[in-house]
This record gives sequence, structure tokens and C-alpha cells, in this order.
Amino acid sequence: MAVPVYLGDEVSAAGYRLAGARVRTPHAGEEGAALAWACSQAPLVLVSATVAAAIGDAALRTALSALAPLLLIVPDLQGEVPLPDLAARLRGQLGLEA
Repeated sequence: MAVPVYLGDEVSAAGYRLAGARVRTPHAGEEGAALAWACSQAPLVLVSATVAAAIGDAALRTALSALAPLLLIVPDLQGEVPLPDLAARLRGQLGLEA
């Protein structure tokens, strides 16, 4: 049975580990490689907002748009990096906002 993977800070990773997820806390500059590893290992990848911000836009967009694995950006413990505003993005794509 495949288990989810969490990429983020050590404190949050401890909680995800207790919930049964595999975790990885990438060092600065290793975020893209950690995402590639996680996508090859799990059906569900949870990425903290801080790690997601450090991953290149192209790699993150590719991973988010892939059918598998499911990739979710989750809030980090410190809340220093805001989550992407999905509603605003969708309104812009639909032409509801300028």
C-alpha cells in the first residue's frame, strides 16, 4: 500500500509522520529534487507553502497539472508564505477579473 509523502518543515513533518505519511525536509536548493522524488514514490504528495515557493514555477505547474500523483500545497507551521489564491486564479482564467 502506497502512503502519502509530505515535504516541509521538521515540526510539521513529525506530525505527518505520526499520521502515517513518509516525510522529507529538503534543504535549501533541494526542493525540486525532493518534489521529483516524492512524485515518483506516492499517490498523494503534500507540499508546504514554503517548499512550494522555493520550487521553480515550471516544475511546480507541471506537478500540479499532472493527473497523478495528486499534489496539494498545505499551510506551513509558521504561516510566513501564504497559500496560493486558487479562487482568484480561476476567476482570472475564466475572464471574470481583469
